[in-house]
Amino acid sequence: MRTPHALFATAVALAAAVVAPPSHAHAATAVPAAGVYYVQSAVTGLDAADHGGAVEQHRPKGDEDHQQWNLRASGSSYVLESTDTAGSCLGRSGDQAATVTCASADAAWEISPLGDDRYTLRSPGTDRYLSLGAKPSGGTYPDRLTVGAAGDLTAWYLTPVSPTTGPMPSPDRRTLDQVTFLTAHNAYANGVDGGFAPPFVNLFPNQTRGIDQQLADGVRGFMLDIHQTPDGAILCHDSCTLVSRPVALWVDVQRIVNFLKAHPDQFATIFLEDYVDPGVLRSELARVNGLSDVLYRPDRTGVRQNGWPRLADLTAAGQRLLIFTDHSRAADESAGLTRDSFGVMYQREWTVENYWSMGPGIGSSDWSCYSRWYDANTTLPLTRSESGFHPLFVMNHFRDATVTATAQSDNTKLADRARRFCQPAARKKPTFLAVDRYDLGDPASAVAALNTYTYP
Repeated sequence: MRTPHALFATAVALAAAVVAPPSHAHAATAVPAAGVYYVQSAVTGLDAADHGGAVEQHRPKGDEDHQQWNLRASGSSYVLESTDTAGSCLGRSGDQAATVTCASADAAWEISPLGDDRYTLRSPGTDRYLSLGAKPSGGTYPDRLTVGAAGDLTAWYLTPVSPTTGPMPSPDRRTLDQVTFLTAHNAYANGVDGGFAPPFVNLFPNQTRGIDQQLADGVRGFMLDIHQTPDGAILCHDSCTLVSRPVALWVDVQRIVNFLKAHPDQFATIFLEDYVDPGVLRSELARVNGLSDVLYRPDRTGVRQNGWPRLADLTAAGQRLLIFTDHSRAADESAGLTRDSFGVMYQREWTVENYWSMGPGIGSSDWSCYSRWYDANTTLPLTRSESGFHPLFVMNHFRDATVTATAQSDNTKLADRARRFCQPAARKKPTFLAVDRYDLGDPASAVAALNTYTYP
């Protein structure tokens, strides 16, 4: 299970380069059409929300947290009216963002494009912009939005609540980032292939079918926890102490490679929650027969410059297994051996991922969708994008503990959460839908639905 202690303190700076706003005549042609939007920070990926009259940045939560704003022209400017409170608009009160009456001069904004689908919201006739405010030393950005000078913190997305989607390309034209894959959280923790935890924890497996059956059932993403023991990289939950019949990483990777060899039109991805030395991981993977024949290396094929390739081209080239690690590149550089030197990609460089937990196994739940890597030391928003390159989106949809009835219910709601919460939060379709007990609640139907369209 992906837990908070697995979040490494790697600082990732995201700077939104701000240019001087163009004239209003230009801005009028570049502002999105009237409609309902999320006002989403380009720095944090969080949404502007009405909180009792204060406008704060909150975790994206669909239509459940006063985060939707109706954009419309108002004279030579624009207003953003709350969809929950008629006549109440996102505006200003001194140097603070606040909701005000839509007829007030403090509700008006000049909206100007920055490029890359980002905008500034400026108080008309001034040099004051909607902003995150200053980031405290060693902390996350404050909740309350401010109105201040232009700079890195004044870049915003206007993300449509109901985007116009496109038809899914034919199978021979689909790029990797247009496709969604069913993914098994803690795929190894299934109680079929071997032990994965001390006896009590074994009573609550994340999955109940072995890796071979998961492959046969259409699972194509596999989240695996590896720990270092004298026997190498072993699949265990938290610790390998007291684990009976532990399984080595190479054994499960071999299962996946064997499947890909037998099914040359298929593509799979492995995500490692990685607690081993790079040399140990390299030796473990060297035991897998045929791995080099199917391994996909995006770092060697110009993905950052040209975008993700067509899936059909990858399968034709035999490059059909992508392996990620959540380990720190900086730590490996200090050790003198980076994992990507032997084909294991650093996940934070190639993906974005929402926070791993929706809450305990029973009781209250949190359906908001925000970055796993947004904390006091790291700012890597779900909205992260680069010129020519869009990270793959890993959407986690599971709880702290796997309870059968809860997993059944949660998985029936997967498509709805993807559409209303996580897709707008990341401004992209999920590439990987990661669930517990994929055999319950038919999450495959959510995958199938997502694979009928493309996100703009």
